[in-house]
Amino acid sequence: MTTNTPSESTAAAPLLDLQSLVVAVRRRRRLWSAMALVGLVLGAAVAVLMPPPPSAVTKVLVAHEEDQPNDPGTLIRTDVALLQTTRIADAALKALKSPETPEAFMKDYSGAGLTNNLLQITVTGDSDTEAKARAKALADAFVADHVRRIQATSNAEAKALLSQRDRLRDELAQVNKAIGDGSTTTGAKSADLESLFARRADLTSKITDFGERAAEASVGTPQLIAGTQIVDAPHAVRHSLPKAAATDAAIGLVLGLVLGLAVSAVGVVVADRPVLRRDIAANLGASVIAELPARSPVLWHRRRNRAARERLTGTLARTVRGSEEGVSLLELGSARSTVGLALDLARTLAADGPVVVIDGLPGSQLSGRRQKPGDPTVVTGERAGTRPPEERALGVGSVAPGTAWTDLQYLGTQTVLVVRAGHGDAAWLHTVARQLADQRIAVIGVVLIDPDPRDRTDGTLWDGLHTALRGQNDRSARQNGIGRHRPDRQPMWAARVPDSEQEAR
Repeated sequence: MTTNTPSESTAAAPLLDLQSLVVAVRRRRRLWSAMALVGLVLGAAVAVLMPPPPSAVTKVLVAHEEDQPNDPGTLIRTDVALLQTTRIADAALKALKSPETPEAFMKDYSGAGLTNNLLQITVTGDSDTEAKARAKALADAFVADHVRRIQATSNAEAKALLSQRDRLRDELAQVNKAIGDGSTTTGAKSADLESLFARRADLTSKITDFGERAAEASVGTPQLIAGTQIVDAPHAVRHSLPKAAATDAAIGLVLGLVLGLAVSAVGVVVADRPVLRRDIAANLGASVIAELPARSPVLWHRRRNRAARERLTGTLARTVRGSEEGVSLLELGSARSTVGLALDLARTLAADGPVVVIDGLPGSQLSGRRQKPGDPTVVTGERAGTRPPEERALGVGSVAPGTAWTDLQYLGTQTVLVVRAGHGDAAWLHTVARQLADQRIAVIGVVLIDPDPRDRTDGTLWDGLHTALRGQNDRSARQNGIGRHRPDRQPMWAARVPDSEQEAR
């Protein structure tokens, strides 16, 4: 048989085990389900308790002189930016005779370009009537500003063309005068007169062109002015409360679910709590010999759990009957299940002879409970040494943080660890394995409580004797006749220390 060395195992271990991450996150479904439910409720509550303010919408058709069929929307984006200026906001407030500042008013409206020439304006107010009035004033202010800019551009262009035409007319007058003077002067060269006549014809043509262009500029302005207008009168926007609540609730559900999954994933990585069989077995250095599902309120699940508990009790009974040394059940995050399992096991072993259960749990959880008919005898750890030697002892203890490790050997030199999946982190599982090995307590196996139902990993350690059972050789020697270790003093049951302690004191 080939076993991996620690260096090989470390090198082969992935940096992030996705299977363990998915299983651990799925086990935290209560957390992310609760956060998703909280997001759903908060989203619906926001829609009900914080309804959107009354708003009105209007649409304006904007005509541009530079309109092109392939325009990517630059002109309408410019109009949207111009809408969000204090000049237009101030003009709208003056029309409304409102004392509000333009900066504050700009926060109550927005613009959006639907097409290259269609602008939608959305305005909020204290009521639908006020919102419609504000939308009308804002649209009128924008149209007036756009028309004023068009007129200013047209007038500037026409003025420049007319000024150029007048300059050419003055030059034409000088040319005409030169032609008249040359005609009356004797000896004038015909070439000079021809040049003057050509210049006069050119100037006349240019003057006519500038006059036509100035006329076209002035004629084009009314077309742009008429094309810029309000095409959709301001009207109030109707809000559906059920639709808004459903939308906000869905958004809150998704956000809560995503946040819950993120928190669960981060918590799993930070906490490093093994949940798979292979990880728990590897950290404890012992194989998983049996599993016990968690309690379920469903009736058929109860029957299935009862059958699994009976099979587990039979397995442990056969293990205890075949052992000459004392056996204990040590819990980690599963005290209630361990108590029930110990009582069932003691009842089964009672058919072979008297059985006494030694309660080593903190707070006397086992010895302090009400005794029922047919229950085995339960004694505390202080009275464990006074029991008759013919009675079979079954110890019940804990390996949770704060455990008095030196007292565990009095519960039994062999133990079965009853561990709840995902309860202890990897560091503490290593501590448990190391402390039990130092106390020469052999770990028969691990009973996994509340395992993941979709876990298909192998919880068997083929090299377990070389990792956890460091005292195996000593026990073998004692069983072969070298001698048995019997404590010659009564156990000193140490007081329970706080859970924050991670090492034995």
